[in-house]
Amino acid sequence: MKIIAIERSVHRLELDPPFQPSWDTRLRHHFDIHLVRVETDEGLIGVGSGDAMPGFEGHEDLFIGRDPRDLDRHFRVIENLSFHYGRCWPLDIALWDLFGQITGQACWRLLGGRAEGLRAYASSGSLREPEELVDLAQLVVEEGYTALKIRFHRKNWQDDVEALAAVREAVGDSLELMVDCNQGWRMPWDTKPPWTLKQALAVAKELEALEVYWMEEPLHRGDYEGMRLLRESTPIRIAGAEMTRELHELRELIDRGCLDVLQPDAAVTGGITGLRRIAQQATDRGLEFTPHTWGNGIGLLANAHLAAGCGGSTYLEFPFDPPVWTPERRDFLMVEPLIAGEDGWIALGEAPGFGIELDEDMLEATRLD
Repeated sequence: MKIIAIERSVHRLELDPPFQPSWDTRLRHHFDIHLVRVETDEGLIGVGSGDAMPGFEGHEDLFIGRDPRDLDRHFRVIENLSFHYGRCWPLDIALWDLFGQITGQACWRLLGGRAEGLRAYASSGSLREPEELVDLAQLVVEEGYTALKIRFHRKNWQDDVEALAAVREAVGDSLELMVDCNQGWRMPWDTKPPWTLKQALAVAKELEALEVYWMEEPLHRGDYEGMRLLRESTPIRIAGAEMTRELHELRELIDRGCLDVLQPDAAVTGGITGLRRIAQQATDRGLEFTPHTWGNGIGLLANAHLAAGCGGSTYLEFPFDPPVWTPERRDFLMVEPLIAGEDGWIALGEAPGFGIELDEDMLEATRLD
């Protein structure tokens, strides 16, 4: 069996109403998905998505004619490309989807088969007024979720805490509450400095009183010592590493005791092949491993299979912030959007690979190139 083609395309969904993410100062009027498909000489096609893979064009010959099952070999080439150019990890995701189809197995089984399903936490993406945030939390409870992640990034963190407190008062202990502080990285045009350790400690004290489950990205991604000290100073779990670029940086975070919850994204760093190793290291050290999934449904499915296969995930992130962010928007290239069940769990099933079914009509209607 040989790889005969690698096709990449971009697809755009216009957003009405537009979406204002908490981590971005610019309003988003459209949502782009970068799709990669790997085809074999036996007619099987693996699908991946995530980063735009800048710099990949012209390197297709490194994979064409090769056996798609040589995953470790392909991983090493993708790692080299990702160092020299952009993040090319969606290709690794497509190869795993293909590998599952070749073997007739769901990827979560191939990755260890620890769990067929995962308990989802509803992950909000926008900043809302306190009363609007309470409405979202109550909807989350009605939908069957048992946990909700709330975004911080207002002008003053005291206002963030005030909004969080309103939710806790409204829902009591019916929801676990996580907080994403959005301090680990910035969009290119956002020059606001991240919190200092003292600021993060002050926020942590407030979150302790509100019984927050974890505190995500409270410091700059490279402040290893600050994260370690913060982790030692509060009983709240410290989470992070969603945009970390290199696998060795993830190992550094584990070895230096920076985090309780490790959140890399297979579409961003290491792919499935690299992160399965990191997941093992994290769980061996007693950390929770629960990938970041704020992209599209293909990346969400890939990370879900990774987490279910390797274990270590108490919760899996499930982007949910209607009406500005819904499964239908996130998964617009798929025939059916991925949804959580009434009990708040995501069932992965036994379909080979990731079980992705693309909507060919939507692919054609939204294609940019």
